[in-house]
Amino acid sequence: MVTEYRHEPFTDFTIESNRQAFEAALEKVEKELGRHYDLVINGETVSTDNVITSKNPSNHEEVVGTVSKANQELAEKAIQSAAEAFKDWRNWEPESRADILFRAAAIVRRRKHEFSALLVKEAGKPWKEADADTAEAIDFMEYYAREMIRLKNGADVKSREGEKNRYIYTPMGVTVVIPPWNFAFAIMAGTTVAPIVTGNTVVLKPASNTPVVAAKFIEVLMEAGLPNGVVNYCPGSGSEVGDYLVEHPKTHLISFTGSREIGTRIYNKSSQVSPGQKWLKRAIIEMGGKDTVVVDKEADLDLAADAIAVSAFGFSGQKCSAGSRAVIHEDVYDEVLEKVIAITKEKTVGEPTSPDVYMGPVIDQASYDKIMNYIEIGKEEGRLAHGGNGEDKKGFFIEPTIFADVDPEARLMQEEIFGPVVAFSKAKDFDEAIEIANNTEYGLTGAVISNNRSHIEKAKRDFRVGNLYFNRNCTGAIVGYHPFGGFNMSGTDSKAGGPDYLTQHMLPKTISEML
Repeated sequence: MVTEYRHEPFTDFTIESNRQAFEAALEKVEKELGRHYDLVINGETVSTDNVITSKNPSNHEEVVGTVSKANQELAEKAIQSAAEAFKDWRNWEPESRADILFRAAAIVRRRKHEFSALLVKEAGKPWKEADADTAEAIDFMEYYAREMIRLKNGADVKSREGEKNRYIYTPMGVTVVIPPWNFAFAIMAGTTVAPIVTGNTVVLKPASNTPVVAAKFIEVLMEAGLPNGVVNYCPGSGSEVGDYLVEHPKTHLISFTGSREIGTRIYNKSSQVSPGQKWLKRAIIEMGGKDTVVVDKEADLDLAADAIAVSAFGFSGQKCSAGSRAVIHEDVYDEVLEKVIAITKEKTVGEPTSPDVYMGPVIDQASYDKIMNYIEIGKEEGRLAHGGNGEDKKGFFIEPTIFADVDPEARLMQEEIFGPVVAFSKAKDFDEAIEIANNTEYGLTGAVISNNRSHIEKAKRDFRVGNLYFNRNCTGAIVGYHPFGGFNMSGTDSKAGGPDYLTQHMLPKTISEML
């Protein structure tokens, strides 16, 4: 009997036994640093001379691991393996496919701190963020397994006298999964198991910054009993391997999470029909955000300040949901700004080897350079109220940075920075605040801090985002509770972790029989 879904609880690191267990997991992971991981195609490991080296962004001299790097020839083998495995996998009972996810979730749950410790090393995540990442991966497996069981008989349709009609869901085929590095376990796992449990097969091209956690997850799926070829682990460059997989005529579905630039490129490529292709490809594309916390003059200002700081600086702002804009009513603007500065001054930045570190590094040199460049732009566009400094000699560390008095049309208010930088703008009233909140090309998340019910009702109607939060921060969506996805250039609003998500991985089929 399948129990009711409840999301995986977060670990309380104020409890000494939990701290000790996590420290033991860190020691275990450290002993495995530098290990090599091969491609996995049709259940067999494949070694290549070219490798991708994963380094600790807190200490770029420390190698987390290396993985074999695929070329187009191996990408072709991976596609053919997935296509062949699909012939059998599509016929498995939905409950049997779900059982593999339940088993994989149980394996990860037993090794939860080990996976989180790996995220500390490979993604530079503080303990709390790493723990939440692993919990979300477990949630995706548990939730999608239950959803597939719910959907196994299709949907209700009418039957007429002398006629029986059914509406069922059938698998599509080979799915190319291209996940991001920022939720290196959660999104990678969720976008991999969704096509698997719906009867599709997968070629997984992990993010090049975080390929080791993906390799570890492939080991979990194999231990859980996933048949050979149902998932194929295929790290490689986007230009050589990613494009090849997306354009392949046997690819039926592409699931991508990442930047607007790459997402729109994949979306365009997926629309092109290659020679020998028998279907129109489906693309699930989740991209960026330029997310706003709106504060009106009747808000709880302490709550507002906390929501802004958490939204902006959690995981160093490296979330598509990060609140990188704060739009404040002019009557309370100065007070909220000062409160956020005071909170930010208490944030610790450093290598996340203990739970006391709030902010770790940004992911790599390119990200560091991009963010520091935006800080220089911010000095021209606004008033530097806090932070602004960085250090990249050992790791890629940037202070939480606040700019005040920024014009709503400035680059700092329009472009996704993906780092610990937040820009403040004034609004003369709530209507103008919502106008500013909507003035970007994105529409992912947003938060409104208000005790005015008419303002809340207006925001429900007019704030154009896929995930809208009231009187809390704008990050931290929980699977099954806050289905996640955005409007406009934030993507296809596919709502990961929601009741419609799995149906996007299947083809609806009507069956009508005369009696």
